[in-house]
Amino acid sequence: MRNEPTRARRRALAIWTSGILAVAASAAVPLQAVAQSDYPSKPIHVIVPYPAGGVVDLVTRAVSEKMAESLGQPIVVEARPGASANIGTDHVLRQPADGYTILMGSPYLATNPLLNSTTKWKTDDFVGLGLIGAPPNLFVVSNNLPVKTLEEFVDYVKARPGKVNVSNPGVGSSNHLGQELFFSITGLEMQDVHYKGQPQMIPDLASGLVSFGLVTIALAGPQITEGKFRALAISAPRRASTLPEVPTLAEAGFPNATFLPWYGFVAAKGTPSPVVKRLSDAIMGALKDPAVITRLEKMGTQLTPAPAEEFDKLLASEAVRWANVIKKRNIQPN
Repeated sequence: MRNEPTRARRRALAIWTSGILAVAASAAVPLQAVAQSDYPSKPIHVIVPYPAGGVVDLVTRAVSEKMAESLGQPIVVEARPGASANIGTDHVLRQPADGYTILMGSPYLATNPLLNSTTKWKTDDFVGLGLIGAPPNLFVVSNNLPVKTLEEFVDYVKARPGKVNVSNPGVGSSNHLGQELFFSITGLEMQDVHYKGQPQMIPDLASGLVSFGLVTIALAGPQITEGKFRALAISAPRRASTLPEVPTLAEAGFPNATFLPWYGFVAAKGTPSPVVKRLSDAIMGALKDPAVITRLEKMGTQLTPAPAEEFDKLLASEAVRWANVIKKRNIQPN
């Protein structure tokens, strides 16, 4: 009989404890929702996995400054380059997935897991926030090559299999993979001439030592003006205002070869949906601002804005697309 009060007290304590836990559990969701509805309540950090002062860094700053106005918090842009963009990317994944550390991504998010043996993450470790656009590439030939159109070029190379050369600004770079995509569609076989980057290959293209290459408008424009390059097509959904006579790849007869070395904001998977929506709306709003548009276009960016859900679809399709090209063209990981 002496144990009865003890048992009663234990039952009462268990009931009281379970009640407290139930209240705490029911309160957790509203508290989390409140925290998300207050977002952002402190500065946001955007990691650029490329050097400070480069095009991607400048584009990030142009958009981030306008985003900060609508979000009501400062946005700090940090350049963390190195290891083929993996250093900055790894840093983002080590932070909480709460929207306060986000990343400026580019096609490496789809290709590094396929080509870089040091990559520890996968494309689907990220969610899209907002696509900005890309600096389109031109398919150019040396002016001494006797072709005027891309179809003529394809015929010219097919008549000389393995004898015409092409510049390669870096294995796995967006330009390298873009030309491999074109070769996979057309069946062309060309000799690769390797360079450390696009600037290093310009003199050889201009002199005719190299016959063909993919080059950004910013680098190719002066050479075209001086008559050293001939642009056969632009890899973009529409023609460039600075080169209105150059057809798109679709207009040149190769719509499936179009690719863009895009850039856009992404966050770590697990970032709450309301936070993703808030950031996506801020990005899309910034890309409607005339001053931002002018600033980006002066950098050579062709705007192709897409909100979070559409950007997610692009990330997934890019991973599949480049995996197929890499396999078909037997491009080996480094």
